[in-house]
Amino acid sequence: MNIKISRKVWLTVVVVILFIALGNVARMYIQQSREEAALRQSIAQQQALLHKLTADKTNAQDQLAQAESLLDTSQQGFPQSLTSIEYGEDLFAIAEDCGVQLAELSQSAPATKSIGAVTYSVSSVGIQVAGTTDDILDFIYALRTGDGFRLPWSAEIKSITMDVSGNSASITLDIYAYSR
Repeated sequence: MNIKISRKVWLTVVVVILFIALGNVARMYIQQSREEAALRQSIAQQQALLHKLTADKTNAQDQLAQAESLLDTSQQGFPQSLTSIEYGEDLFAIAEDCGVQLAELSQSAPATKSIGAVTYSVSSVGIQVAGTTDDILDFIYALRTGDGFRLPWSAEIKSITMDVSGNSASITLDIYAYSR
């Protein structure tokens, strides 16, 4: 028995196989298109996150630089405590030797001043003293001549305002310290 399959059946089988193959190709194409769209969306989200993180990093670096600059500026505004304590002790010792009372002592932030090749640290100090007129004049003389100042300090009196009736004086002086 020899079965002969007609051309129509063969054609139908080939067409069905082609439709099945085309259906599978179309299904795979649609599936891959969806995956590609999901990957593109994920890449776009990751790139947006990268841009945000880069901007955040730049902002954080800018804030750090500003904070460090502010810290440097703030630190420069404060005198070195050891130095100010040392010549503060000198001022109290001179006041005690001269018999005057230091009523107030205020200090500005130190600055630098160069004379030739030498750089000095200069602090302006305001002093309120009370005592007899002779004792106040002795104190001013001691400041002017540097009596009682330990090296490397020296002082230059900028202004004096005396109230003879109240036995007090306001003195402004610059204290020079050698900077290394």
